[in-house]
Amino acid sequence: MAAFHPLVASRVRLATPLLPAAAPAAAAAGVSFHRRRFSAIVAAATAPAATGFDFNSYMGERAVAVNSALDAAVPAGEPPAALHDAMRYALLAGGKRVRPALCLAACVVSGGREAWAMAPAAAVEMVHTMSLVHDDLPCMDDDDLRRGKATCHVVYGEPIAVLAGDALLALAFEHMASLDSYPPDVDPAKHTARVVRAIGELARCIGSEGLVAGQVVDLEMTGSTETVPLDRLEYIHLHKTAALLEASVVIGAIIGGGSEEQIERLRKYARSIGLLFQVVDDILDVTKSSEELGKTAGKDLASDKTTYPKLLGLEKSREFAEKLLSDAKEQLADFDEEKAAPLLYLANYIAYRQN
Repeated sequence: MAAFHPLVASRVRLATPLLPAAAPAAAAAGVSFHRRRFSAIVAAATAPAATGFDFNSYMGERAVAVNSALDAAVPAGEPPAALHDAMRYALLAGGKRVRPALCLAACVVSGGREAWAMAPAAAVEMVHTMSLVHDDLPCMDDDDLRRGKATCHVVYGEPIAVLAGDALLALAFEHMASLDSYPPDVDPAKHTARVVRAIGELARCIGSEGLVAGQVVDLEMTGSTETVPLDRLEYIHLHKTAALLEASVVIGAIIGGGSEEQIERLRKYARSIGLLFQVVDDILDVTKSSEELGKTAGKDLASDKTTYPKLLGLEKSREFAEKLLSDAKEQLADFDEEKAAPLLYLANYIAYRQN
């Protein structure tokens, strides 16, 4: 196999934490110490902070705004109708809109306005939806349930699903590049250069050195008799999952006019939460039902994929998730506390989500 891309050199490394002294006794008594601690943190994960930040309202309002932008961006009822219907079906099927929210929040914490980043936020969601449509295809993960609904290829057939994904990818870049996608108060002297840089960032993170690279290595490892080492599993998920989360955050920071230091801090934050997202996804896959997840549960186990619980065990995977969350929060320490609140709460949400 070809050498891994240099991105892996800066990955978050697994450091196995020492178990608290009480853990062995608790385990002997049949009590899971880490499960209890994890559950206790979950209960407070999205509670309003002392500053009055309401995470649920924040996410709900951003989802409404992003959905409106997505609805307006994709033609409805125009020929070829089957293609546009499939694009809209996949794109407007629900979803938490985590990546757009990260993009918007990163723009604000870097000194910009949310409105400046709405077009890039919509674009990353188009790319994300494309990746889901393609990932669900029979030749890939072969899934028939996504966001609680039949997957795009089940409803529209494989050829249209492939083309709908292709069209969403093209539309994402068109939407980001169009001057009409941005409000009139952007800095005319700097906006064009920022958009060009942001487009390059998105292309890099989803191409043969990013999302696609992770997907390829994941496919190569699925069903393999070879024992997948931890660093290769980390490579897969830093690219397949974390890369687009990284793009979402970094693009927001670029459009917001962040300094190079701010952009790199936010990049490190994004890589931590990106890997965290996948670790939690792996945990949920073996602890939740299909009804709770809105997608097929136990799919990784059935297809003999290597996951963090399979490699580390469930409790060590939870410990790793807590370490990644701590690393992400550390990168936010030097930002304005009020402006950074959405990013802090988004990290908590990713760590403690239940679907």
